[in-house]
Amino acid sequence: MRLLLVSDTHLPKRAKELPAPLLAEIPRADVVLHAGDWVDTATLDLLEDRSRRLVGVYGNNDGPALRGRLPEVARADLGGLRFGVVHETGSAQGRERRCAARFPDLDVLVFGHSHIPWDTAAGTGLRLLNPGSPTDRRRQPHCTYMTAEVTGGRLAEVALHRLPRR
Repeated sequence: MRLLLVSDTHLPKRAKELPAPLLAEIPRADVVLHAGDWVDTATLDLLEDRSRRLVGVYGNNDGPALRGRLPEVARADLGGLRFGVVHETGSAQGRERRCAARFPDLDVLVFGHSHIPWDTAAGTGLRLLNPGSPTDRRRQPHCTYMTAEVTGGRLAEVALHRLPRR
């Protein structure tokens, strides 16, 4: 099962459209996971139309229209793994411990908010993934997104993809 992980698209404030390399990944993915801060409903509509399956949440920059269509926390069983998606997880310090305590029933937690790519594991085995942002690199050298594979009930081939500068 191929996964596409994205967060913090911030359209149309940070970019006019999603980058072409990211759009090209959508039909290759069995599931697209979006960790919030869409900002516009057009991006949600686009991903719903183009994705085989979309698992998404709202973020702190998402207004009533998006909050009416998306949950704050989403959960999905994907290929034998228990995934969660949430926008904010708090500060980097202590993140693994906090998330393991908040989500003891998950194998993988996809989150956003910081625009900083993140790939760690808590002592409990919970894997934490932040794909960064494909449209707003903030203090990062590149805009980013992630892909991953779920094979035999295991998460594999987690890759961070750097997008060319606009």
